[in-house]
Amino acid sequence: MTDDLAKMFSAWMEQGQKMASAFMPGMENFDAKAMEKFFPAMPKELLEMWFGKTFNPEGLDARTRFLVTIAALTVLGPVGEPQLRMTIKNGLAAGATKREIAEVIWQMSMFGGLPAMQKALEVAQSVFAEMPEEKDA
Repeated sequence: MTDDLAKMFSAWMEQGQKMASAFMPGMENFDAKAMEKFFPAMPKELLEMWFGKTFNPEGLDARTRFLVTIAALTVLGPVGEPQLRMTIKNGLAAGATKREIAEVIWQMSMFGGLPAMQKALEVAQSVFAEMPEEKDA
């Protein structure tokens, strides 16, 4: 890798870490090299895409990104349940309200079906029950 490419990759990774920190503060110390240990076959281009080139810091805010992700995970149905649970928690932390999350899930009934919507609402209700009451809206 040339010096220019290395600098560009480093800038992408720095931008990606800032974005990750905005979405999930626990990811601020994310180490791409550590990820390579878990997924040695993952190409560097994929890491670059995820952490630096794809997410536009001037684009959607974290709250909106979490609501969009909740919608997608709802349509996936039970397969995405662990990720849905985590995304709902992070969405609340990013400023989404319980009502907004419930509305997004309800809207997905048209795309993922009623059983997927019902399961996602059950997951959301269990997450809401774990959260402080001040997030009600």
